[in-house]
Amino acid sequence: MEQTITHQNHQNLSTEHSEMKRELGLFDSTMIVVGSMIGSGIFIVTSDIARLLGSPFWILFVWLLTGAITLMAALSYGELAGMMPKAGGQYVYLREAYNKFVGFLYGWTTFMVIQTGTIAAVAIAFAKYTGVLLPQLINADPLFNLGPIAFSSQQFLGVALIALLTIINLYGVKNAKIIQGIFTVAKIVSLLGLIVLGVYIGWNSNAFHQNFSNFFAAPFKTTANVNTLDVIKLSGWALIGAIGGALVGSLFSSDAWNNITYTAGEVKEPKRNIPLSLFFGTLIVTVLYILANIAYLSLLPVNGNPAGSDVLARGIMFATNDRVATAGAEIIFGGAAVVIMAVLIMISTFGCNNGLIMAGARLYYAMAKDGLFLKKAENLNNKGVPAYGLIIQGIWASVLCFSGKYNELLDYVIFAVLIFYSLTIGGIFILRKTQPNAERPYKAFGFPIVPALYIILAMAICIDLLIVKSTTSLIGLGIVLIGIPVYFILNSGKNLQQNKS
Repeated sequence: MEQTITHQNHQNLSTEHSEMKRELGLFDSTMIVVGSMIGSGIFIVTSDIARLLGSPFWILFVWLLTGAITLMAALSYGELAGMMPKAGGQYVYLREAYNKFVGFLYGWTTFMVIQTGTIAAVAIAFAKYTGVLLPQLINADPLFNLGPIAFSSQQFLGVALIALLTIINLYGVKNAKIIQGIFTVAKIVSLLGLIVLGVYIGWNSNAFHQNFSNFFAAPFKTTANVNTLDVIKLSGWALIGAIGGALVGSLFSSDAWNNITYTAGEVKEPKRNIPLSLFFGTLIVTVLYILANIAYLSLLPVNGNPAGSDVLARGIMFATNDRVATAGAEIIFGGAAVVIMAVLIMISTFGCNNGLIMAGARLYYAMAKDGLFLKKAENLNNKGVPAYGLIIQGIWASVLCFSGKYNELLDYVIFAVLIFYSLTIGGIFILRKTQPNAERPYKAFGFPIVPALYIILAMAICIDLLIVKSTTSLIGLGIVLIGIPVYFILNSGKNLQQNKS
């Protein structure tokens, strides 16, 4: 009798933590979307776009196209989120529309590079800007070497950030959402302040008149050599190729909007709140990004020279270390700009990584439930969160920090991400046929035109990237393909266990 009672108590204990706690409302969900999207990219990427395309119009065109593509995807995902409000999000959509194999390839790539590579890159960005405030303590100089791998204080701080946010998330989604809300609101307000001041101060500046009087200047690519600048006019296929290359940075800066779908098991009224948060979140970020670039164009000339003596002479193209936001802030705040922008980007990257770390573990949890990830990842701790998934994710992201390859990882990510986004949105067409009677509290906006247009644009960008960034695109594809033998090894192991039992 005593054994039976003990067994029943054990069952009750495990049942108590077998389900996630629905702690996230619409505001929290929207903050996850916004906070995961805004990292450090918007403060840097425009310099590279300016070098690739040269013209104010084409700079804004790339950001507008990025916003349109992101919004089209988010509006389409709303239907899937409403249909399948389950932890794991995009993995679940791919599994249901296609099969476990396709879902696994997405989950594999997400764990190997998409989520963890982004976490590593954002953590290193946080450390780099901390180094602006504490250059003697935090920098990229090697502390020691182990064979070909150098270890720096910058990398150790990045790993410490990942560890801290992982620990915070281990103590429950309530703590994580508070951190997310505070830091996301702080960076929205800070970015809005920078935009308003930038446009106000730059309105009658020489840079403003120079950029907007030549707004539709013909596009050109600029490359700095030792003593000269090589300028190549762009048209036809060369222009299309340059746009594709420019989109890598802007699309990465706008990525991670889908992370809220991973946390569906913890969202209140998920059939309503996830589609709404996808729309509101991506719209807020798109507007902020376009306004930020208008502020840059108000403060700084597009054209410049890397040997220029000040921020105006270097222009947007050759802002020091591509820190175009810092260059613009120097016009507003003078010498204090470097510190102000470092603090802003630290706030931004801290909040961004909290959202990324929170969301990623939920995907591995869903995979583990299907037997496609480490089995322990399907367990929830006494706070109702997938602790093992959080820890494994943190360890691998830390390894990527120490690898020194985080910048290259970002180039690999975009190609793979666009393929899976296209497959997922293609799943809407499949599920409309295979599950016509399924509950759809929200239907994809502009179906079938908008989802189809997204797929066409995404595939066009992938083809473009295969041409202009073939090496990194093929490596990204290779990471996906490596998942094929891994999937069959996992399945053969499961079949072996079943046969034994």
